[in-house]
Amino acid sequence: MLKADALTLHYGSSQILHGISLTAQIGEVTSVMGSNGVGKTSLLKILSGAHPSSSGSYQLNGADVTNVRADKLARHGIGYVPQGRFIFPMLTVRENMETGFSCLATSERFIPDDIYTLFPVLKTMLERRGGDLSGGQQQQLAIARALIMKPKCLLLDEPTEGIQPNIIAQIGEVISYLRSQQTMAIILVEQYFDFAFELADQIYAMTRGQIVYESLKSDINKAKLRKSVGV
Repeated sequence: MLKADALTLHYGSSQILHGISLTAQIGEVTSVMGSNGVGKTSLLKILSGAHPSSSGSYQLNGADVTNVRADKLARHGIGYVPQGRFIFPMLTVRENMETGFSCLATSERFIPDDIYTLFPVLKTMLERRGGDLSGGQQQQLAIARALIMKPKCLLLDEPTEGIQPNIIAQIGEVISYLRSQQTMAIILVEQYFDFAFELADQIYAMTRGQIVYESLKSDINKAKLRKSVGV
């Protein structure tokens, strides 16, 4: 579904990413692991269209989408849950989810029942403002908003950050369920080692803007992986 080849990124004179290549398959979770500041979020900004790459190429479902704008990538099937969630604090929960309608045909502009099955708390808070929700509730809302867009590839940036353990467990169950549906590829950027490792089918470890270790989970050397991500 997704293939990135030799992506680089510069912010001014500083090079942030150095030739990043990765793939993501339908029905699999690709975990990108590493400590703070290694370039994981910058990589997702390229893949979501939030920031152009400096060089390299990017394909989605066989189509070249290198440096395509974020709104067009969303229509191509990219769903993005950014670090920090970025829900609209003054909009209600319902209105926040409805912002995902912009990529859908008129006939598809409704909130599927599956969303409330995955995130029951949202159904009880539809008229509450997004800014009044807890961090865990906001994270659920951000994921729900992305799923409403019917993505073919879901990008999750640090979904466990600042979240209480019971919500982390629920988010893990949601990711496992989405994988089991075999309808999308999932790229999970995460520094919580056990969470990312448990969910992964394929793993990439990043250090200083480079991929320093990659493996299918079935072939993983866990000690080498921990060393690569500094855990």
